[in-house]
Amino acid sequence: MNARPADDPFDLGFDADDDFATPSMAPAADPWADLGSPVGSIAPQAADPFAADPFAPDPFAAAGSHGGERDPFADFPPARPNDEPEYPRMAASPAYNPVHDMIAGAEASLGEAPVPRITINVFCARTDTAELVERASADRRLSRASTVVRAGGLAAAVEHYQNQPTPSLVIVESLDPAPQMIALLDRLAEVCDPGTKVMVIGSANDIALYRELMRRGVSEYLVPPLQPLQIIRAIGGLYADPSQPFLGRQIAFVGARGGSGASTIAHNIAWTISERMQAGTVLVDYDLAFGTAGLNFNHDPLQGVMDALGQPDRLDPVLMDRMMARCTDRLSLFAAPATLDSDYDISSDAYEEVTQKIRAAAPFVVLDLPHGWNSWTRKMLIASDDLVIVATPDLASLRNAKNMVDLVRQARPNDNPPRLVLNQVGLPGRPEIPAKDFGDALGVAPSMIIGFDAKTFGQAANNGQMIIESAPRSKAAADIESLAQLISRREPPAPKKTSSLSGLFRKK
Repeated sequence: MNARPADDPFDLGFDADDDFATPSMAPAADPWADLGSPVGSIAPQAADPFAADPFAPDPFAAAGSHGGERDPFADFPPARPNDEPEYPRMAASPAYNPVHDMIAGAEASLGEAPVPRITINVFCARTDTAELVERASADRRLSRASTVVRAGGLAAAVEHYQNQPTPSLVIVESLDPAPQMIALLDRLAEVCDPGTKVMVIGSANDIALYRELMRRGVSEYLVPPLQPLQIIRAIGGLYADPSQPFLGRQIAFVGARGGSGASTIAHNIAWTISERMQAGTVLVDYDLAFGTAGLNFNHDPLQGVMDALGQPDRLDPVLMDRMMARCTDRLSLFAAPATLDSDYDISSDAYEEVTQKIRAAAPFVVLDLPHGWNSWTRKMLIASDDLVIVATPDLASLRNAKNMVDLVRQARPNDNPPRLVLNQVGLPGRPEIPAKDFGDALGVAPSMIIGFDAKTFGQAANNGQMIIESAPRSKAAADIESLAQLISRREPPAPKKTSSLSGLFRKK
């Protein structure tokens, strides 16, 4: 090597010939030279600090090996050759999981699809599980499915299907150790028809067991403690349509009596969600004879919701876009014909099919339901992700709202109670029921109390505008925006910050 002058200003204190020397020339062994080699092949001071301890017991070593312990899955029967591949999914844990809560919150902001018309057989090993499944089967999301609950667990399922065809979904509970559970599931697989899905409820929260079950073709594995919604969402996940990216949240507005202002509130909430929360929204006016959505948005479309209800099987995204009126960039309107030329004798299935297809078009679908009572309005109320009852503070509204709340609570035991909006509060000269007494009688506190303001609402209706457009500084506008945030579970985006110097460079 060549010596450098002592006053060299570029001398960094090292010599390239020394630092990049070959092993034979290096003064000491390279600690990374043998990285990955077996422990013990290099000097102790150069050993990989992250390597396994050679004297630590191997938890998956065969029984009787040096320092090893017995493999808990050594006695599992071999996997079938046509098993499904292993998926990196974990079983549900009863402990607090912030990631799970975050995902659940994101799913809650969208709608939940009902389970299709399938047959579900459940074999429970415990009475608690049987009661849990019974509660889940009464949920609105499983209203189409036919659920049969039997006792005996996994062993009873294997015995039952020796001479019986298997349904679309079989849910079995097993309290057996892992090797016995795997052996019984293999016997169940031998008698299962093609296309049958199997969900297992077990007692061991073990990722290795979960992976083994997935590898053998089990569709889902759940571990107690469980809630009805966990079972419902697990079943719904098995039959989710992969071609449908999401299902919009269905929000239904209904008046406790005629003239309560439910349609006006629904239209304003739909506009606010789309423009203030900047979320795609579809407003559906189902009051076919007397709907006012077209008037309130100053639109007179040639086609509307009646055309969709007349041909629900032909309704596709292209035809749907042609039938909807575009109110803003984010708000679309399915207007009602609002004529008396027809009797509007439409089946409940048509309403249900059209609504399901509309929900695939936007994150939020607002339904403006008429005050009249029939089978399809009842189904829409029960099937909605959010239900808003608009009432005025009088005795007739109290009675009708009480009947609606009781019906919905009985039909939706696993959902939040409906929201109550008290409208037209403070009408001069009218005796009113206090808001607190009104809420106490229903068992539901009012989500919003909107004062009587005939001038603001009347001017907006006559101009074909929303309240926030015509009177942005009014109290009614602030109330509607607060209610829209509460229903949509979203906050309006922060306004863009502008520099104080931007005006200096603006062209004049």
